Amino acid sequence: MEIRIQKFISETGVASRRAGEQLLTTGRIEVNGRPVQSLGIKVDPEKDTVRLDGRVLKPRSRRYVALNKPRGFVCSKKKKIEKQRTIMELIPEEWNHLYPVGRLDVDSEGLIFLTNDGRFCMNIAHPRFGVLKTYHAIVEGALAQEDLERLVTGVKDEDELLQAHSAVFIRQTKKRSTIELKLMEGKNREIRRMFDTLGFHVSRLIRVRIGSIRLGELPPGKWRMLTKPEIKSLLPK
Repeated sequence: MEIRIQKFISETGVASRRAGEQLLTTGRIEVNGRPVQSLGIKVDPEKDTVRLDGRVLKPRSRRYVALNKPRGFVCSKKKKIEKQRTIMELIPEEWNHLYPVGRLDVDSEGLIFLTNDGRFCMNIAHPRFGVLKTYHAIVEGALAQEDLERLVTGVKDEDELLQAHSAVFIRQTKKRSTIELKLMEGKNREIRRMFDTLGFHVSRLIRVRIGSIRLGELPPGKWRMLTKPEIKSLLPK
């Protein structure tokens, strides 16, 4: 599959896309023995030979990491404020080229993937591919079955429709309800906003599953590599 040469350069780790464009304009990049300076050129990583100053460039191997994100960490590669902690602190430093697949808000916990495979990321994050994300929400107060039905029908918050694929009770007391929700799309703080519209507060939110991959016994703050069958199960058939 052909990709833009700037993207190919960034995937080798020698330069960002923008820096790769500068390498191209200075004539330091060769494709199949010919110098190229066009920003629009595409290459096939499986067939074409790309060199920088005579050295063959090869993309980094693909990595697929499952992480149990603890509360208090943001799903970002960089800190927005000084005291913020990011999930990049929880993986080996040499994997800083990986990026989160989707996100969990700072107060939420659970399963998140990190990868350097753009196709895999798109397939998980975009709702058109139909990968369900499963969450357990601990909510203050006793909800009724009608409330769960409203979540599935859809509620509006600031003119935006928020909708769960399914919502069922796990357990319930007079003071607290634990609910399992499945979502196809992860809008910003969607589950918390859905319950807010019903007048309930989410005290804890955990993502326990993405597609067929379960959080399982993975401890908070720890990671593991996805297996080849797990990766295959998340890609289009």
